[in-house]
Amino acid sequence: MKRIVLTGGGTAGHVTPNIALMPALKEAGYDIHYIGSHKGIERSLIEELKIPYYGISSGKLRRYFDPKNFSDPFKVMKGFFEAVSLMKRLKPDVVFSKGGFVSVPVVFAAKRRGIPVIIHESDITPGLANKLSISSASKICANFPETVKYLPEGKAVLTGTPIRQELFAGNKLLGIDFCGFTTDKPILLVVGGSTGSAAVNEAVRKALPELLKTFQVIHLCGKDKVDHSFKGTKGYVQYEYIKKELSDLLAAADVVISRAGANAICELLALRKPNLLIPLSAASSRGDQILNAESFKRQGFSYVIKEEDVSNETLLKGIQEVYEKRSEYVKAMSSSKLNNSIDTIVKLIKELTK
Repeated sequence: MKRIVLTGGGTAGHVTPNIALMPALKEAGYDIHYIGSHKGIERSLIEELKIPYYGISSGKLRRYFDPKNFSDPFKVMKGFFEAVSLMKRLKPDVVFSKGGFVSVPVVFAAKRRGIPVIIHESDITPGLANKLSISSASKICANFPETVKYLPEGKAVLTGTPIRQELFAGNKLLGIDFCGFTTDKPILLVVGGSTGSAAVNEAVRKALPELLKTFQVIHLCGKDKVDHSFKGTKGYVQYEYIKKELSDLLAAADVVISRAGANAICELLALRKPNLLIPLSAASSRGDQILNAESFKRQGFSYVIKEEDVSNETLLKGIQEVYEKRSEYVKAMSSSKLNNSIDTIVKLIKELTK
């Protein structure tokens, strides 16, 4: 049996694509092990799946000044030696990295041991961790056609993002029933991210009187972001976060409003959900969500409103246009070449472990 080490952590976005790959890897006969940080979100997510997990020391690599910049390089170095030791012990045939700072010492350790590495870049421009890992990679998986130009020739493979298969098993009627909705009005699902987006939440709530004339609204507003003054509003439900029933809510949704994180929008693409994207502003990020959203707009997958342009008027106009042209969006998404990402990535892994 061939063995694969998966790595990636720091945020759920660096873990869930790895989790999405696991059923196909098991079916292909791979013995799966995971290397992450000692206390990162990845530990609980992976241990819950009964996958052997190994924690290593991890430091954050920052582009800005912080006193921890003086101590974290030593943590990264310690993590590298711990990863080298794990590579000697586990003897994997291949390493697959989804990124995040914990992945860097793992990728370096694999290269030192002569183990082939595949890394996956979700955004259009590689993040810092993946930039450091590129030279050690045998192949680099990309989400967007635009990403290929940033990668070494011969290494880049356009794959898309592995999508959790349970998302495809949603039941529309169960989603409608969960929210206490009816079948006589379309449903708008608003996803502001696990921490919630103040800009998105405020705009949706201000537009609610108009929205409810046409739609029923499911609002995933983020931790501690529920506005209790709207309690009992007919056709409107709020949740901080939904896990188990998310696939049913997505199945029930006719239109989705979302941030433009790579994993989130690739899920919408895979599910063929007409969507309106409000990317995180450049002032609050490195601008990756803006580039992601622009790419999806160019490909005909999404309607985009910049965060600084969000208002009652722009939001209502955008939602109405997406709903009226939903069949056009579905047609564009259906023609995407990024719809078989798991098969493409597993095939790539098999080629490197022949």
